[in-house]
Amino acid sequence: MTSRNHFGTVRQRGTGRWQAVYYYEGKQESAGVFPTKADAHAALAIIEADRRRGVSVSPRAGRTTVEDYAKGWLKHRPDLAERTHELYEHVTKTHITPVLGRIELASLTPLRVREWHANLSRTHPATAAKAYRLLSTIMKTAVNDGLITTSPCRVRGAGVERSSERPVASFDEIERLEAALPEHLRIVVPLAVWCQLRRGEILGLQRQDIRLKDLTLNVRRSRTFSMSGESITKAPKSLAGVRSLAIPPEVARRLQEHLKRFVSAGEDSHVVSDGIGRPLSANSLHGHWRRARERSGAPGIRFHDLRHAGLTYAAATGATTVELMHRAGHASAAAAMRYQHALKDRDRLMASALDALIQRGRSEDIPDS
Repeated sequence: MTSRNHFGTVRQRGTGRWQAVYYYEGKQESAGVFPTKADAHAALAIIEADRRRGVSVSPRAGRTTVEDYAKGWLKHRPDLAERTHELYEHVTKTHITPVLGRIELASLTPLRVREWHANLSRTHPATAAKAYRLLSTIMKTAVNDGLITTSPCRVRGAGVERSSERPVASFDEIERLEAALPEHLRIVVPLAVWCQLRRGEILGLQRQDIRLKDLTLNVRRSRTFSMSGESITKAPKSLAGVRSLAIPPEVARRLQEHLKRFVSAGEDSHVVSDGIGRPLSANSLHGHWRRARERSGAPGIRFHDLRHAGLTYAAATGATTVELMHRAGHASAAAAMRYQHALKDRDRLMASALDALIQRGRSEDIPDS
């Protein structure tokens, strides 16, 4: 049984289901096979409406698989930093293509994306958010390329990472962690805490960046590593990351001693090295830090938590949001504002002060005998 209209044709197959077909650039295309005749006509109506709105795409274009399109998307993104490109490639190969890779772009539905994200979130919530953001970006490009009309990534809030609040390292923990490191690496702790530097910024510091007479430190580069361990030195990822910072006098004193003992005279010599002038390898600082955490009794403190603590303490001094943004190298106020919260130690001091008021009030209320 066949039913025709001015746009396409609906015909019943031997299975009893209904197939909708139409013509695109002189070639017959299928709009799909449906359980009812009405569903088939509805599919044709949607395609016709898209044509009239000028948003129709070639039905053959959407037959590219998610895996093939994602590979091409990565290949044609020379703007991505090397480390970012590696991360995207890893997330794609590990978390996207094993589940969604063989699905054609036009067949990837919001329901399928929602199921994939929900399953990944059960075991790797932070990774699920990263993977979803990446897939959503790729699908938006597919829309712009005219391969699909709308993105199937419509899970509200799926790209938001909801990590737990990190602990603020206490003064005692900071001192114990510093003492637990080898002497030539101890300087990384005050640089991370009291100068609020990122790990890559610390590893990228050179002698020429330190001006002890002016108590100034210049952040001009960051040193990171590829997944294969190759060293990558580059400028900070935003203009806000390029900055000059005032060094606390106590940190300057320790820096002066460190430069004298462990850094060679060359202006381009790395401030943090392996102790004999060679730049640290990819795993060296990580290994030393892991052992220092265990020896100091602070196994839950990650290296980035040092910077987090330093920015929190800076906020406690009364620093404004703009001042914190400069100190941290943040381009947005939202990133800096997370450090403007009450400290547990300061809250305890406040509670002690309130207790003293309570006790004084009680003594004043005692009637004369």
